[in-house]
Amino acid sequence: MTPTPPTKAPGVTGIIISTVVFNFIVYLLIGLPLAVFPGLVHFKLGYSAAIAGLLISLQYAATLITRSVVGRISDERGPKTVVLAGLGCAAISGGCILAASFSHAPLLILGLLALSRLWLGAAESGTGTGCIAWGIGQTGPAHTAQAISWNGVASYGGIALGAPVGVALAQAGGIRELGIATACLALAGLAAATFKRGTPVLGGVPLALSKVFGHVLPFGLTLALGSVGLGTMVAFITLDYASHHWTGAAYALSGFGLAFVAVRILGGQAIHRFGGFDCALVSFAVEGVGLVLLWAAPSPAIALLGAVLTGAGLSLIFPAMAVEALIGIPTANRGSAIGLYTVFLDVSLGATGPGAGLVIGRFGYGAVYLLGAVAVAVAVVITLRLKNRSSKTLLFVNKK
Repeated sequence: MTPTPPTKAPGVTGIIISTVVFNFIVYLLIGLPLAVFPGLVHFKLGYSAAIAGLLISLQYAATLITRSVVGRISDERGPKTVVLAGLGCAAISGGCILAASFSHAPLLILGLLALSRLWLGAAESGTGTGCIAWGIGQTGPAHTAQAISWNGVASYGGIALGAPVGVALAQAGGIRELGIATACLALAGLAAATFKRGTPVLGGVPLALSKVFGHVLPFGLTLALGSVGLGTMVAFITLDYASHHWTGAAYALSGFGLAFVAVRILGGQAIHRFGGFDCALVSFAVEGVGLVLLWAAPSPAIALLGAVLTGAGLSLIFPAMAVEALIGIPTANRGSAIGLYTVFLDVSLGATGPGAGLVIGRFGYGAVYLLGAVAVAVAVVITLRLKNRSSKTLLFVNKK
């Protein structure tokens, strides 16, 4: 079966947005309980803060475990299949929350909330990987960077909107309203996705998963190293501000998020114009400067500037390196490659919290930003080597 021809530019954005909206729904549902569950588990159910943190982390564990499986299913049965499955898992997650609202036994409530997090992690895998592959399948490989960029906007936009909405729902009626909203939104997305045109499953002999992983590995390492700054920003900037007796940590997080989304929207075409490697190198440089400013910040204003630069630098790293990682991957392995590549982001965010916590215990909060800057420097070295290797390969092919 011949690959889907590229869509003409004027219709590309609309097609991609109409696809990544399903990922937006799932990330909106991810955001709903983020500011609700920890307080519920710790203060109302009486469990420790560690248990509350573990409950939130269960989602990321489920996502990590299911990424590669979802990618393989996307290749074999089409990305629409895994998006539908993801939305179905999100609906089950809402059902678990709803069931917990009818219980009065703390252990049963905790167990049902844990199940909801696991199902939501599987949902994230389905829509996170499937929407990218689905968008590329509809518009053509030439628009890979746009599909990945808009999917990222949908992800972070969904979480940003979901968190305050979740708090409002919980204040209005507790977790029952949270469960109802989760299930209804997921089912509405499932119904809409069912009627959206899928893309054909392309023929060809797929590569072994181990070979796909070997190809993606160096690109994933740069993503993981570059994402250390994201993990430290989200997890520790509020505590860092408090340690300095500063106010305005919320403004720093908002500046970080706005810069991230703005660069994703406005700079997506830069990857197609200048190439993934060059965009990634510029992004690493901007992120590195931002992290150093956060480390050395003498005032909240400088810290705010550092947060904005960190967000701006982080924004294009994922799509820029993904575009380069997908070069040379057969179309029949596209979903698997995206899934495996994204695993490195999951691992980075999961490991940054405890790792940075150890650094803070010995060197203070500012040291985690310096750790992030060092990780960025290592990512630059790997990216330069990948770019050099790519240039030599291209030169050899042209000579032949």
